[in-house]
Amino acid sequence: MKIWVHAVWSTKYRQPILEERILREVCAHIKTNARSKDIFIDRINGHVDHIHVLMLLKSENSISKQMQLLKGESAFWANKVGLVNGGLEWCVKYFASSVCDDKLDIVRRYIDNQAVHHRKQFSQEEHKIFLEELGYTEEDFG
Repeated sequence: MKIWVHAVWSTKYRQPILEERILREVCAHIKTNARSKDIFIDRINGHVDHIHVLMLLKSENSISKQMQLLKGESAFWANKVGLVNGGLEWCVKYFASSVCDDKLDIVRRYIDNQAVHHRKQFSQEEHKIFLEELGYTEEDFG
């Protein structure tokens, strides 16, 4: 059984500390770390204050366990190597949603084009449009 998950998490207090070089390094590390734990990441990208991941949920992991393996380990690594002046902390909360096969390409394009999305529109507007493309409304998420 395959369960696709689109996960998003932000830096603590949404601090814009993921400049392009840091974002690339963090994403590369998360992907390498995931591979070492047999977690398949299809897409990973982000912007100055958040990360998007499209991944398969490993059968023996809960969402929270898999997020801990990715988020927690990446912050630990970034701080160990001194990647970010003042350290990297992720917000405790995250967004995670299952993705059906026929919506994968929408999510892939959205993740791949983060820089373009953020140049054109504000995050809330962008989020609303993205949810509508997937058949959700903001009310569906409380």
